[in-house]
Amino acid sequence: MSVLTKINEVQQQLDFCLNKTQDLGADACEVAIHYGMDTNIDVRLGEVERLESSQDRGLALTIYKNQSKASVSTTDFSKAAIMQLIDKAFSIAKFTEADNCSGIADKALLAFDYPDLDLYHPWNVDSDAMIEKLRAAEAKGLAVDRKITNSEGASFSTGNHLYAYANSHGFIGHYATSSHYFGCSLLAESGTEMQRESEYTLHRVPEQLENFEEISVTAANKAINRLSAKSLPTQQSPIIFSAQMAKGLLGNLLSAISGGSQYTESSFLLNAKDTKIFADTMNIIEDPHLHQGLASSPFDQDGVRTQKRSLIEAGILQGYLLSHYSAQRLNMQTTGNAGGAHNILVQDHGVTFNELIKQMHQGFLVTELMGHGVNLITGDYSRGAVGFWIENGKIAYPVHEVTIAGNLKDIFLGITTVANNIDRRGRIQTGALLVDHMTIAGQA
Repeated sequence: MSVLTKINEVQQQLDFCLNKTQDLGADACEVAIHYGMDTNIDVRLGEVERLESSQDRGLALTIYKNQSKASVSTTDFSKAAIMQLIDKAFSIAKFTEADNCSGIADKALLAFDYPDLDLYHPWNVDSDAMIEKLRAAEAKGLAVDRKITNSEGASFSTGNHLYAYANSHGFIGHYATSSHYFGCSLLAESGTEMQRESEYTLHRVPEQLENFEEISVTAANKAINRLSAKSLPTQQSPIIFSAQMAKGLLGNLLSAISGGSQYTESSFLLNAKDTKIFADTMNIIEDPHLHQGLASSPFDQDGVRTQKRSLIEAGILQGYLLSHYSAQRLNMQTTGNAGGAHNILVQDHGVTFNELIKQMHQGFLVTELMGHGVNLITGDYSRGAVGFWIENGKIAYPVHEVTIAGNLKDIFLGITTVANNIDRRGRIQTGALLVDHMTIAGQA
């Protein structure tokens, strides 16, 4: 069953909430409804460990009365339950402190004419056939080499979701999304050493997923390549963050420039708009309207129209990620980021990943990070790391049991090159990043 069959029902529920809250004297109201349908299958060593299909739904209602705000939610969509929810919201609002920044976004900013971003490509999965496909993929990975001795499993998931939002300015919008995933995690062993690695593919369109067996073979080879890992002496060194690790590094940027971090003064980039935080060659764009994008959205959670914009231009921060509320707190205008950032596209510098390694010549390629040693208030950064040591522009040997450290302000300014091996599997799309230097803490 398609989530799109719920649209008429959703429309009725939205209208009911808006009309009832208006009748009861709310100054403003907004309501969001979500429907989801998901299937998850896990196979390990040929045996099915999980086979589940689930449906979920939720209705979130917010009312504003005399600048007081009350937010409530339910999974019971009966009219009686929704009426009780509305009564509860009004009761809560009576005891909520007034906030002159609360309210719904200006009508002129709402996405009354929003685009279709081609985000919905459902997959009617035959569970038995998919189980056999997962078994075959896992077996292919296990057969790569005798050093592959175990598996943490092959996993598949598919999900279809419908999101709808309406407010008392007369805005109502909805869109459906789909996402499909396959991943495999394998273990390699040599003597007493064991290493684990994984690989995955993710897309909104089933036909765009990479071949499952090839994904498993990649996971196996990655695990084998990590065997015979060494530590490193403590030193200052250039660092390459692989494309997947670079996404996590730049995620700290998004957190630091979020409206919440700015108005609570809990960011190492406080008041950094219009200042230089990267090298001149660094350019980053936010594109909410990327067709089939994994973080695309025609409007944000305030109903505000989303639009393409520059976040970093020639190294300079162009603006923050603001919801209506955070914008009010900062005396600015919303940027359509209620709910977070959309597709973040990092412009590459036209070099391949191998060319990036040659450019570094000697240093540390990071392929996995561990721990949570990031202080977003000070920018201090310290993470356990795994990867490879580079000598003479080539991979020399695998590395483990080291820590990389620095301050995010210095790390961002120290990014000299972005490779063109763009990882598109998520909100942040970037290639590998070369940082001119960081501290590596390893053997004394």
